[in-house]
This record gives sequence, structure tokens and C-alpha cells, in this order.
Amino acid sequence: MTAAYRRRLLLLIVIDSFIVSFSIYMSHFFLNPYVAVFDGIMVVSALTLLITHHLYSSLFGMYKKKWRYASTEELFGIIFVVTLSIISTTIIQLLAFGTIYERALTITWMLHILLIGGVRFAWQYYKSYGLTINPKFKRAKIVTNNPNAKRTLIIGAGSAGRMLARQMRTSNEIETDVVGFLDDDFTMHHLTVSGLPVLGDTNDIEKITSKHSINHIVIAMPSVKRERVKTIIQDSKKVVKNVQTLPMIEDIALGNVSVNQIRDVQIEDLLGREPVELDIDSIESEIKGRTVLVTGAGGSIGSEICRQLVKFKPERLVLLGHGENSIYTIHMELSQLGLDTELVPVIADVQDRERIFEVVNHYGPSYVYHAAAHKHVPLMEVNPEEAIKNNVIGTKNVSEAADAAGVKTFVLVSTDKAVNPPNIMGATKRIAEMVIQSLSKRSQTKFVAVRFGNVLGSRGSVIPLFKKQIASGGPVTVTHPDMTRYFMTIPEASRLVLQAGTLASGGEIFVLDMGEPVKIVDLAKNLIHLSGFSEDEIPIKFAGIRPGEKMYEELLGDDEVYSEPIFPKILIGKTVEFDEDSVNKLVREHMNYSQELVKHYAINLANSQKQPELIAR
Repeated sequence: MTAAYRRRLLLLIVIDSFIVSFSIYMSHFFLNPYVAVFDGIMVVSALTLLITHHLYSSLFGMYKKKWRYASTEELFGIIFVVTLSIISTTIIQLLAFGTIYERALTITWMLHILLIGGVRFAWQYYKSYGLTINPKFKRAKIVTNNPNAKRTLIIGAGSAGRMLARQMRTSNEIETDVVGFLDDDFTMHHLTVSGLPVLGDTNDIEKITSKHSINHIVIAMPSVKRERVKTIIQDSKKVVKNVQTLPMIEDIALGNVSVNQIRDVQIEDLLGREPVELDIDSIESEIKGRTVLVTGAGGSIGSEICRQLVKFKPERLVLLGHGENSIYTIHMELSQLGLDTELVPVIADVQDRERIFEVVNHYGPSYVYHAAAHKHVPLMEVNPEEAIKNNVIGTKNVSEAADAAGVKTFVLVSTDKAVNPPNIMGATKRIAEMVIQSLSKRSQTKFVAVRFGNVLGSRGSVIPLFKKQIASGGPVTVTHPDMTRYFMTIPEASRLVLQAGTLASGGEIFVLDMGEPVKIVDLAKNLIHLSGFSEDEIPIKFAGIRPGEKMYEELLGDDEVYSEPIFPKILIGKTVEFDEDSVNKLVREHMNYSQELVKHYAINLANSQKQPELIAR
């Protein structure tokens, strides 16, 4: 028991002792104001009430309550303890004196509850709001001398909003002036919730923010559909720069919501669809206790795959990558988690066939997730040989090493740019798919590919570029006003990879159902608004389509599509016939030909067209 706790306990016992004694004295005084009340029955009753009050308060944990955060649960606790004390005193009166002072005990019961509860809730009120009265709302509230304090409007007066309001108003960590709520439930309008007025509905955002000088909005609607939240965010951003949202409802249900967990609005909030949650529970039986190898483990996707994998307690996780800094970073991050999993950092290049075979044979993984690749379309257009060496030959090396070592499942991380590719990056990823599909026909290893859309927040994606351009004052460069892309989050992408491993039969191409594609220009506009600017302040400039880029992307070709998903939100593509000899010829002879010819050959091969003749340099 700490000294602070002992002091607090002693203070409560002293206060309660005074209240109990005062309550029973006043009850006798009210009934007999002109008669001396210090008689035997009063003394015995007072002692009984005092002893039983402390006994029941200790027994039912009333001295352990944090009264600053008291609620109706604590109030009922007070009533229960006081009632038990009065019943005990009644029994003692009857046994000792043969009579019961019903009226005196009734008055004592009421005074006891009033004073005990009053002291606790007065303390809660003082710690929450101080003693200053705000005449505008006719209530006591927190008042700050900081002129930069946020005048906050909470959208959503439900349980999450009320919880947030209480924490904001009682927190010493931030300076806020919580003005009130907005809620679409009209029955709440003109009423107060948790001592705060409900000022209107979400159609009144502009009017209310102007009237009350709001400079901070928090959207506390974690269970509302994303489309609705998207609209509210956009409306809020038109009038206030500082807009934040609560975490998802799962966090609230677990009691994890606090002021510090309010997050800034993220670009994922404006994609117009719910994040896809896959059934990753089925992965544990496959991964637990096994050895798993991830290539490209230091990249955006590879590192997130590793983060997801360690949740399922593999015996060993081999982190393979070419860049020592990125492998060092993910290795250190995972090492600090105190895992039972053995983490093995391996520096190796997937183009080094001998080294890759050595690593795979040495560690004998059950699963290989191949995320190592060159992925930047414009860069690969001028470096087609490097795209072939890394994306095609690298995949061939790793997949054949997996086959030779008897790996159970090999998952290739591919891209939607592999569908009808006009560029060398997409073509090499499609040829990489062909390599593993060809190998799958004669191997005991299950080889599958997973196609992604654009991954938000990954290195080299459009979002970091837009953010950098906004930070420097603009303009934000967009290639074409009509260009569209599919988008997914890094966790969605990594979970799709893991889920595909459990669903694999061999030779399939898995695709996540990402809803409707999003216009790049709309993404740029939303990010400008999220950053607190208008398009007048940060203009959008159209730079034109770059070499190799498509106006829109596809997830599956017309000849690849199965009509029904294999799993909720997961589509599966058919294995399409292709010329294996042409694939082998490209792998074997690409170094002997000009870059332009190699690029042209690869793109035509990826599109299953008639192959041109290769002419030596």
C-alpha cells in the first residue's frame, strides 16, 4: 500500500465518519429540536452506523473507486452501502432497545446518501471543470487561459462521443474548449448530453462552426458507414482545417479509446469503401511453428507481411533483402517485440541464383513470400534489362529454389499492371506470373500469384509524392484528369498475400475486390483538403501521361476471370495458356539484344501476341 493511497484512504474515512455522525445527529435534531438528543439509543445507533458504513464500504470497494471518473455505477454503489448500513442499524436498535426509530433512520438514510454522494460528485465536478461558470451555457466548464486552445465540436453524441467529451474535458494533456455536439438524431436537439449542448445536425456544420468560432472538429462516429463519414469529413474540411476521427468501433469496445488515440483524418477515409478484412485466423494453423521466408522483406509490402506473419508465431522468419538498411530496420523493429520467433536477417540479391539456392536449402522454409521487385513504371521504361533481371530472373531463381527445396507454398506478389501491360514493368511482372504458373504444372510446391492495385503509403506511391508537393506549396502534379487506379492499404495488401497462401491449389492468380477505381485527380483534391488547404492555395497541374502509363488499370484480363469469388472479397483468375519456350528464350538470351527490342519482346510476350524475331546487337 503506497503512502498516497494510505493518505487518500484516511481522508475518505475521516470525511465519511463526519458525514455519518452528522447525518444521524441531524435526523434526531429535526425530529426533536428542543430535546437533548445525546441519549443512549442515538450513541449506539451512531456507532453501529459508523462501523457498518466503513465495513461495507471496504467490503464492496467503495474506497477504491476513482471518483474523478464516477458514474451511475458508483452512485448505485453508494445507495447499496448506505442501505445496508441503515438495515444493520435497524436490527441493532430492535435487538438492543426493542424499538425502531423509523423516521429518524429514514432521514438519516436520505442525508447519508445526499452527503456521501454529494462530496464524491462535487470532487469529480471540481477536478473536471473547476469553479468557473460560463454564463453562455449556464453551466460550469473547463476554462483555459491559453489563447491557442482548440474550440472543439464533436460530431456524434453517441457513446463514443460522450466518452470522448468526458476525456477531453478532464484531460490535462491538451488544451481544449469542448463547445458541444452535432448529431443527426433530432430527438437530441436542444438538449444537453454529458453537460454539453447538442447544437444541431450534420447539415449545420458550416453554420455552427461560424457561430461558435470552432477551429477543431472530431468525428466520433466509429460505427457509421465509411461513405457517410467521407461526406462529413469533406463538409468539415470546407470550414475547418483541423479535422480528426476516432479509431474504429473495435477499439472502443475494447476500452482503448483515449484523447491521445484520436487520429488525423487519413486519405484511406476518403476512398469511398470499407477496408477489406480477410479471415486471417485460418493462417495460424499453416504458419505456427513453421519456417517462413520473405524476399524484399525491407520494402513497404514485404515488411508489412513480416509484421502480420509474426502474429501467427512461426518458428523462424527469414528476412531476405538486397538493401542492408531496410533489412536492419525491419529486423530491429520485430526484435523489440519480444517474440518467440527466431528472426534471421539475410542480405542477398534475388538475381544471385547460387546465393538464393544456398539460403533456401539452408533454412528449408515451408512458405516463401516473394515481394522483391522493381516496381516504378517510368524508371523501368528506361532500364528494361534491370526490370527483366530483377522481376523475371529473380522470380525464376527464387521459385526454382523453392521447388528444389520442397517448399509447401510459394506466393508471388504481382500487380494489376500485369494485365494487358503497355510497359516493361507490368510486362515483367506478367512474365514472372508465367514463370511460376509454368513451374506449378510439374512441381509439388503450390505456386500462386497475388495482384495488387496501388498500395497507399508504400514507397514510391503517389500519396507521399502529393504530400511532399503540398508541403512545398504546390502545385500537385497529376498526369491526366481522367486517369483512374485501384487503391488498397498496406495491411490489406499483406493480408491478401497471407490469405492467398492458405487458399492456394497451384497456378492461381488471386485479386482483392477493391470496389470501384478512384480518379487520381480526386485523390489529389482530397489530400489537399485534408492538409488544410484549398485548390486555390495548392493548385493541381496536369503533367501528361508518362511513358508506359495506362489511363486505367484492370485486375484480371477478360480470359482470366471466374464469375464467382473463391472467398469473400477475393477473386481468382484462371491459368491462361502461354508460350513457355518464348518465356525461356527471353530469360536465356535477353542480355544479347538491344534494350528496345527486349522491351518490345517482353511486352508482346506478356500480352500473348506473336513474338518478334530477336536480332543480336
